[in-house]
Amino acid sequence: MRFMFLAGGLVLALCGNVMAAQVYKWVDAQGVTHFGAQPPQGQQVETVNTVTAPAKSTTMPAPVVEDETEVDQQSVDRKVKRQVAEQEAERKRYCETMRTNLAQLQNNPRVRVEEKGETRRITEEERQARIAETRDKIAENCN
Repeated sequence: MRFMFLAGGLVLALCGNVMAAQVYKWVDAQGVTHFGAQPPQGQQVETVNTVTAPAKSTTMPAPVVEDETEVDQQSVDRKVKRQVAEQEAERKRYCETMRTNLAQLQNNPRVRVEEKGETRRITEEERQARIAETRDKIAENCN
């Protein structure tokens, strides 16, 4: 019994192209295009190619050859995108540094700086000026 189902299924699978009917195309008097298996009498008909698509190949298709201008444009696009990404990464690092500096200035009233090889403590006015300056830079450069 299984053999009959298997054989019947195999026959049906292999007969697909054999059972395909001829398709005709014609245009009627009103200019409407029609398709059908039976052509009308007295009409000029055109046979439509009903060949099925070939089976998918397991090999890789040949690469599409592009114009030199397209290849050049793509390389320029990649270069610009890379530069933009680098600039964005640099901006993010800058913003992180500025935010860290702001947090240090706000949370530590005893900030020390090194000038001319010597370490000194900044005054409260200098600290407030640096806090304001850092906030301005963050507002200007970091969204």
